[in-house]
Amino acid sequence: MCGIVGAVAEWNIVPVLLEGLRRLEYRGYDSCGIAYLEIGAANEQQPAPQLKRAAGVEIGAANTQQLASELKRVRSVARVGELTQRASAISSLTGIAHTRWATHGEPSESNAHPHFSHDEIGVVHNGIIENFEPLRVRLKQSGYSFVTQTDSEVVAHLIHSHYTNGNGDLLEAVQSAVGEMQGAYAIAVVSAREPHRLIGARAGSPLVVGLGDKSTGENFLASDASALQPVTQRFQYLEEGDLVDVRLGSVRIVDRNGATVERAEHVVALGSDAVELGPYSHYMQKEIFEQPRAISDTLESVADITPALFGEKAADILPACDSVLILAAGTSYYAGLIARYWLESIAGIPCQVEIASEYRYRDSVPNPNA
Repeated sequence: MCGIVGAVAEWNIVPVLLEGLRRLEYRGYDSCGIAYLEIGAANEQQPAPQLKRAAGVEIGAANTQQLASELKRVRSVARVGELTQRASAISSLTGIAHTRWATHGEPSESNAHPHFSHDEIGVVHNGIIENFEPLRVRLKQSGYSFVTQTDSEVVAHLIHSHYTNGNGDLLEAVQSAVGEMQGAYAIAVVSAREPHRLIGARAGSPLVVGLGDKSTGENFLASDASALQPVTQRFQYLEEGDLVDVRLGSVRIVDRNGATVERAEHVVALGSDAVELGPYSHYMQKEIFEQPRAISDTLESVADITPALFGEKAADILPACDSVLILAAGTSYYAGLIARYWLESIAGIPCQVEIASEYRYRDSVPNPNA
């Protein structure tokens, strides 16, 4: 699964982006990259706040009175460690980063995220844009050139088209763009015109806001809270259709209708062992051996196992079900196969398990009571 990290601050955020990617390596990836707004000549220096070190990399100082004028990126088809070496001399106050599992287009540096449009809009994207082909055709007719095989490049050009044809506001451009997009996505967007601003949006794919130190104003975005543990433990989880305007000193969340909404703040404290490889040879081995503890930890957090765990209407719906359909992918699909044995032996009702990515594209006949 792809990973996203983004940050705005008054200090150098590049080590945070790279450490965030390192913490998302357990998801697997075939390429990685960062995009950043280049810092120009300084009028004043201010040291970074005293935050935790990230994997031995000190969160460094950066210039605070700049106008970022150029959007740049570094991408790689090697590991995050290699990207970290190539980006070690970079300093920036605003940026986004990504680890990619290829869906459209081969693993290559040109297909790696972030994707740019006219060197002005930078985008990282998790998920799949189902209608990217007709959008690509329309954008080509409008003069946009495509240099990748990905569906994600469409997102960058689509946002740029609304950005230049609208009033030049990044949030409004992203709102207009996602209104045309079909499929599942989590995106983070930056603009060379608007330093210290980061826009996020999600539909069908997770995205979380990391709230930084109120006195220094930094804020973050990520696809997983674990990516941001070195810099914050305060998070807001975006809901389906939400967009977020992340700035230095402020976070504003709007729903799919454009209305400003409040999302609850959660304190999430994860131990370093949650993302560190430890004694294992690879992350799949780590996941297998840690499954018993993961189940135990999950059950310990639940006071009572009742139908209410599955939603407020579950107590009325579940007794009427005469079969179960489980849709899942990857390791979740294999977990579903085990659940089928349990459901049929304990509950005594039929259970069917299907691969989610295939199920949605075929003509299925589900049991209306499932």
